[in-house]
Amino acid sequence: VQLQASGGGLVQPGGSLRLSCAASGHIIEVNDMGWHRQAPGKQRELVATITTGGSPNYVDYAKGRFTISRDNDKRTVYLQMYSLKPEDTAVYYCNANMVAGARLYPMDYWGKGTLVTVSS
Repeated sequence: VQLQASGGGLVQPGGSLRLSCAASGHIIEVNDMGWHRQAPGKQRELVATITTGGSPNYVDYAKGRFTISRDNDKRTVYLQMYSLKPEDTAVYYCNANMVAGARLYPMDYWGKGTLVTVSS
């Protein structure tokens, strides 16, 4: 069971980027999914989450600039980012609460992260 994030890269200030994260393996159920980020020298912080039904929740700095969405058939969560700023530079991690593998109870799984660099 794994989460594979992609879509990171170098973007200029004011630019946009779309991250994707797909869950794969023996998965029985996918519950809430989300994105966190960790900037250099800082702790990992929440960006946004989304329920199975598609209800999003954002932290203040993400409201109005970031959009989280998901495709349940593809077991994939997306993060569309607009108006990027240098302070958005970070490794972005996806996570999902899933019933998977040999476990019959839900637990949190994490992807390895994808680097987003906002710089001119």
